[in-house]
Amino acid sequence: MMATLISLRRWTMPAGPLAAMLMVCALAGCATKPPPPVTSSTAELPFDQALAQAADGLVMQTQVPKGLLKKAEPRRGMVVDPMIDAGSAQQTVATQVLQDRVVDHLRARADAIEVLPFDSGNLQKARFLMTGTMTRLAVDQPRGPLRIDLALTELASGNVVAQSSAVTRDEGLDHTPTPYYQDIPVPAKDRVVESYIRTTATPVGQRADAYYLEHVAAAPLIKEATGQYNERRYEEALASYNGAGALPSGDQLRVLNGIYLTSARLGRTNEAQQAFGKLVSYGITNRQLGVKFLFNPDSTVFWSDPNISAPYPMWLREIARASADADVCVDIVGHASHTGTEAYNDNLSLQRARFIRQKLIAQAPALAKRSTPSGMGFRENIVGSGTDDVVDALDRRVEFKIVECKLSS
Repeated sequence: MMATLISLRRWTMPAGPLAAMLMVCALAGCATKPPPPVTSSTAELPFDQALAQAADGLVMQTQVPKGLLKKAEPRRGMVVDPMIDAGSAQQTVATQVLQDRVVDHLRARADAIEVLPFDSGNLQKARFLMTGTMTRLAVDQPRGPLRIDLALTELASGNVVAQSSAVTRDEGLDHTPTPYYQDIPVPAKDRVVESYIRTTATPVGQRADAYYLEHVAAAPLIKEATGQYNERRYEEALASYNGAGALPSGDQLRVLNGIYLTSARLGRTNEAQQAFGKLVSYGITNRQLGVKFLFNPDSTVFWSDPNISAPYPMWLREIARASADADVCVDIVGHASHTGTEAYNDNLSLQRARFIRQKLIAQAPALAKRSTPSGMGFRENIVGSGTDDVVDALDRRVEFKIVECKLSS
């Protein structure tokens, strides 16, 4: 119950003869209509078995019979846009393990596929792009089952040519976010990430999400920058994030978060403040902003460690200024993680929403008539792990929803 976050606010085809024949036609150039929808198995499996089932589904759909594969024909290149947790939009230890093992599986079994490093050059020349997600099926069940979704998109046509899924038990999986996702002030689930998630669950034969394809050009640089940040190579990471931001497809939360974080890590205070202001403006424009604040346990006092809470006054100033300047009205809704009683968490989430509201009003008095606090406790969890640590930090949040202002009578 320590963290709070402010927020401005399938169908799959299993491996089988029909799926394999569709992919053969995709690779060999024959014309056919996609088969009708087929529901995949929902049996809960151990993680290793589930990822093998999902990966084998792709293998079956990408395998070209020897009689159709011409001699000396090169293998089809494939790149992987890093896999994420669909609920939190984060890369975690578990999603990294999933990606590494799926790639190893394909390298060992998919003769027609060559896995290439995910960089801008390979994105231009690769035949296929793979995406993958893990989705908790019931956020009110800590350690409940997770669905693995994998999809293969043909870059030239934009069509999903292979899609597979499996359900795994959440046993022994580490859902700790990677350093970048632990540190970002604003959760990264924007329209780009949502379109990535939709693409991963798109049925075979349909087009991948258009918005995702329009913005994928920035993804290799974001992946590179995030890796550099995780390795504490902040100068390089800032250059990479700025490079991604200069692209037409780079206007997204992952980039803005990265520029803020690296500027702050490098002690560039003015640049960091400007970057945070852009994060807030992006959120207000898109009616979806999240800013994480950590509180001392069971209180409405900000976390005592100045290494964590020192930027909070600046964050509040930027949020208040941008909200007042945009002349918007807001519903401030508090949330809590799935620990403690329902009544206790309802009250705590409401008190933290009120605390944040008062801080904003102190900076921009006009918000007193244009904001309303409420508490939802743990009824709208995103992660639902109940671990009460960095894993479920997004569950301990205050949503800041942009609403229409009601005219006074």
